[in-house]
Formats: sequence, C-alpha cells, structure tokens
Amino acid sequence: MTPAEKSAERLWTRSRRAAYAEITDVAMGLFLSEGFDATTIDDIARASGISRRSFFRYFGTKEDIVVDELVQEGEKAARALEARPDSEPPWAALRAVVLDIAGAVQGDERMLAVSTMMYETPSLRSRCIEKHLRWQEQLAPELRRRLSRGHAEALELDVRARSLAACAVACWDSAGEAWTRAEGGVPLAELLEAAFDAVGAADGA
Repeated sequence: MTPAEKSAERLWTRSRRAAYAEITDVAMGLFLSEGFDATTIDDIARASGISRRSFFRYFGTKEDIVVDELVQEGEKAARALEARPDSEPPWAALRAVVLDIAGAVQGDERMLAVSTMMYETPSLRSRCIEKHLRWQEQLAPELRRRLSRGHAEALELDVRARSLAACAVACWDSAGEAWTRAEGGVPLAELLEAAFDAVGAADGA
C-alpha cells in the first residue's frame, strides 16, 4: 500500500468513526427524550442527516446502538485492569476496577437514565446477554495472564479467567439493577461492595 493509499484509508477510518459517534450521540439523545420504543430508525436517520440505508452501514438494529456503547465501557474496564499493579490478585484487581467505574458513574444522571432504559425495555434487557459475553471476553486475557503465574494448565487457566470475569460482570449487573431501582439513591459502589463480598469464595484467586 502506497503512502497516499494509507493516508486515504486513515481518513476514511476517521470519517467513519466520527459518523458512528455522531449517530450514536443523536440516537441516545432521542432514546432518552422520546423513549426507546417510540424512537424509530427513520427518526434516528432523519435527525442524523443520513438515509435509512446509510444507518444500516453502521448498525444492524437500534438496539445495537445502546449495546455497542456499553461494550465500549467493557473495553475501558479491560484497559484499566491491565493498568492495575501486577502484585494484585486477579479478583482484587477486578474489584478495584469496578469500584473505580462505580465512583465515576455515581451522580451521572445520563448513565442512570440509560440504565433505567435498559432494565425497562425487554428488547434491550435481552441484549444484555451479549454485553455480558463481550465484557467477559474483554477481561479474560488479562485475568489469564495474572493467573498464569500459578503455572496451571492452559485449559484450567481459561476456565478460571472466564469464571472470574463472569462473576465480576454478574456483580456489576446485580448491583447496577439495584442502583437503578433505587433511582441512584444508594451509592453504586456500596452495592458493588456487597455483591463482591457475596462472592467470597473467589477472594483467594
């Protein structure tokens, strides 16, 4: 690939990312102001200044918009986990990452509104399974690396890493749902502490 071709490709990638971000921002604004079910793909396309056909170049369904935004949070969590001190046991590192996220979320009215929308919309609630699986995939590699110091077999490492990631995601989901039901009146970090404490058997990981 020539320098000119590489430059053109980078420009195309930046343009696509910018369009993706703009459509997401417009759609989330409509979902929160008009309601998820009441907002159509045509509404999103019109408000974004694109055609319906163009919308489907970026998203397969309007549920994808919400789920994709949450998956990006999983990517941030994975990077934060990689940045934790190497001396921390895997479960302790996961706990610290999740509590840091909770501290940033507390008081965030938009996040509370998105969470409320997620739990009150059946089609979005069912798609949470996809989010959970993606978060587990994103967290598992760093957990596997930390666990590898015990020199376990590869298959066992994979099972342990995925199990820890699944437990952390389950703690986030149960605490997040309780936080949403309480309309943010109880600190999310407090609820997460309770959830992580309940998984006491994982403390020795």
